[in-house]
Amino acid sequence: MRTRAVTAKAAAAALATSLLLAACGDGDGSDEKSADGPEAQNVAAGSTLDSTWPLTGLPVTGDDEAAQDHPVMVLKMDNTYASAPQQGLSSADLVVEELVEGGMTRLAAFYYSKIPGDVGPVRSMRASDIGIVSPVDADVVTSGAAQVTLNRITSAGIDYFTEGDKGFYRESSRSAPYNLFTNMSETVTLADQDGPKRPADYLPWGAEEDFPQGQPARTLAASFSGGHTTNWTFKNGAYVNENTYAGAGDEFPADTVLVLRVKVGDAGYRDPAGNPVPETHFTGQGQALIFHDGRLVRGQWTKDGLDDTIDLRTEAGGLTVPAGHVWIELVPATGGKVTFGK
Repeated sequence: MRTRAVTAKAAAAALATSLLLAACGDGDGSDEKSADGPEAQNVAAGSTLDSTWPLTGLPVTGDDEAAQDHPVMVLKMDNTYASAPQQGLSSADLVVEELVEGGMTRLAAFYYSKIPGDVGPVRSMRASDIGIVSPVDADVVTSGAAQVTLNRITSAGIDYFTEGDKGFYRESSRSAPYNLFTNMSETVTLADQDGPKRPADYLPWGAEEDFPQGQPARTLAASFSGGHTTNWTFKNGAYVNENTYAGAGDEFPADTVLVLRVKVGDAGYRDPAGNPVPETHFTGQGQALIFHDGRLVRGQWTKDGLDDTIDLRTEAGGLTVPAGHVWIELVPATGGKVTFGK
């Protein structure tokens, strides 16, 4: 295994600036409308400290340390009916949902502040994962990948673990390929890291009081190119995934849903069923919609390179995400759709 190097972007300072928010939409619940009118917001000066977790921005408590002796571990999880019940989502710090072939989606569940036991079902990687996991120099837990993808993952310097490695097992009560699981607490012991390190912040974290007022938006639907749609409702201070496949009591505790509109291309090969495999291009820039506390704030995301972190801003300057657990929807800019309601 390679010696780990924390990505060049160190934990960045939370931006001290005044924000202007696109506050009022046209009221039809679509994300395709023109920019909203500005509203002045103040952001308090501050910096990212080692006393916060990099994947949530939440404070480290008790005897924990933000610099762990293991890297971020990202589990590739199936996200279809056949995966129910998914196991281990409630322990994740952050989740990214990405498009795969057939209009379906797959999850990249990030684990760092807490390493759980049994998690799964474990599924395969895509080239899209390079831009998803590289910003925090994560290791990937996966069922494998097509050889062309493995070549690209290896060339990107990403370590991964797969069936046959420590912790992996087949669950006898389920049907293949949806029966591959791993005990993450065992698999993490295989990760090679030169001493305790804290990775870069995955998102620009900020304080709750600094989040702009936005516009009311208590429901949202993220549709992926005519295939899967993930539905969210704001209830009791958190976002509930209304069509989750997670086991009862094992759902991801989403404080924020961050929708990033992304370009999607062709990965250059087909899956065993003959479907073309899409590749999310997680670099460049695009529209960002931040759903938090029953409100929507619109902005722009920028990510200069595959291993760079995400920058968020409005026309007036930088935009931070309130510390907490975030589910990121990588919705195609072409063919995908995001709708929301009050």
